[in-house]
Amino acid sequence: MAEENKRRSRNIAQHMLSLRNSLWPRLDTAKLWSRQKSDGWLSVPRPMPLLLQMMDNLSKGKPVAATYLDLWCRTYDDSFVIAGKHREMAFFAGFTGERAENTWASRMRKLAELGFIDIKDGPNGPISYVLIYNPYHIVRTHNEQGNISTAAYNALTQRMIEIRAQDLDEQEDAIAIPKTALERTRRRVILKKPSAHHPSRGGRNG
Repeated sequence: MAEENKRRSRNIAQHMLSLRNSLWPRLDTAKLWSRQKSDGWLSVPRPMPLLLQMMDNLSKGKPVAATYLDLWCRTYDDSFVIAGKHREMAFFAGFTGERAENTWASRMRKLAELGFIDIKDGPNGPISYVLIYNPYHIVRTHNEQGNISTAAYNALTQRMIEIRAQDLDEQEDAIAIPKTALERTRRRVILKKPSAHHPSRGGRNG
């Protein structure tokens, strides 16, 4: 299966290269960025833009996508980050000013609360080491809890079929979302539900 996927990828790459060359026949390839010729690359799942949107929707008004993406870009394909430069990491995540590090730390705690990462303390304080879980597994668990929109999850499923990613179909137990995150989600649902005897509703259920 792995060899078949590699062969298919090579065929697609050759097809795309032929199409590109036909559209830009006099292209100077020195102006392009190639991972075969330059350093500083890492692996990123193709549905990452949609995964980041899901994270922002789950974080309820406290966007975490930029913070998560910066974490991902600091790994060496080992899902592990030593968080030794908080101010720099805050800046790369888009936070500036006196409260930059505090805001960044709050986003890190939100990502941990949602289950996308785990944090350990150490020489750099409460956020010294970061473990990044498989985001597909976390999204799957949130979907099972009813926290992901059907449209977004269906779009993710379709995209994964297109790229032949099977993470959503893996049979191992999904990583448990911290109870605090699920309890807060449930409390929001309960608080938003109109009371059966609210005078503005005329005594009807919402």
